[in-house]
Amino acid sequence: MWYNTKATEMLGIEYPILQGPFGGNLSSVDLVATVSNAGGLGGYGAYTMSPQEIYDIDKQIKAATNKPYNINLWVSDTDAINGSVTDEQYAQATKLFKPYFDEAGIPLPAKPAPFASRFENQLQVILDIRPKVFSFMFGTLPQSVLEQFRKLGIVTVGAATTLDEAIALEQTGVDMIIASGFEAGGHRPSFMAAAEASTTGTFVLVQLLKEKIKTPIIAAGGIANGRGIAAALTLGADAAQIGTAFLATEESNALPIHREMLFSNAAKYTTLSRAFTGRLGRGITSRIAKELSGKENQFLPFPLQTAFMSSLRKAALDKQKWDMILFWGGQIAPVLKHRKAKQLMDSLIEETTAWFRDVNNH
Repeated sequence: MWYNTKATEMLGIEYPILQGPFGGNLSSVDLVATVSNAGGLGGYGAYTMSPQEIYDIDKQIKAATNKPYNINLWVSDTDAINGSVTDEQYAQATKLFKPYFDEAGIPLPAKPAPFASRFENQLQVILDIRPKVFSFMFGTLPQSVLEQFRKLGIVTVGAATTLDEAIALEQTGVDMIIASGFEAGGHRPSFMAAAEASTTGTFVLVQLLKEKIKTPIIAAGGIANGRGIAAALTLGADAAQIGTAFLATEESNALPIHREMLFSNAAKYTTLSRAFTGRLGRGITSRIAKELSGKENQFLPFPLQTAFMSSLRKAALDKQKWDMILFWGGQIAPVLKHRKAKQLMDSLIEETTAWFRDVNNH
């Protein structure tokens, strides 16, 4: 059957369907458990969380499902030199963004406090709590670290946006590699060349990886239904990871307006922008992303840009100025149909099964 792949075997799941692990407080225990209990792999994005918060959320997940699930971290969680910005950089950003803060009727924020990377402390928690699957983005991990995971029986999954990144990941001995196409919503997890220069589509990337590496591949980006899963598997992927379609369900931690936007006409238009976080990410096109295109050198580095923009986001939400907010979403959003995660899972399984049955009958 189509669902017996290297991925289902390695991950200990029934169907090779993974829920994208959303960072920035968009994941939920309910969504992870719903997907895992339905035979897929739920995922929780934890890169913004403290070690204690990760520990606490893991206890909640374990109470909600006894099936495998994935916790995701970012290897590189800052682009700021020494975690800070100069007064010049801050002055440049305030000048650029002042009109938006004025429009929202709020003062410009103070210079963001220096940011210290949390990754090493977060990593130790993952080794302690031992989820079945640990996925990571924005880099590679040393072989010695991956060996620690292997000894504990934790499956490791790295993310690549180019063939070079996939080769680099394979050389470290990671168990599986996500082929992350530019169609996907959220941040581009590029770590070798600039994200802007690493925009290969999912289905091209899957084929390149299939040709050049031996590590099992997970296709991610532009997949939201059974046909997408079938296409990914047909091209050589061992599983499909689905983000936007799960983000749009009631079980995710996205705001109600965010979910509405993903089902609205606005979802036809998405943009890759650095304006909101300092790193390149895809969301529903906003006025700020459009107007500031080409001015990236005046933004603050990640994650200080996120901190800088947080009060504007809050004010824009309060005043319903939706065109000033980044609502994460992928290019596939206009085909979304399901608002419940269990219904989405059921339909993904049914559609993929039907697709392969029809192919085999012809």
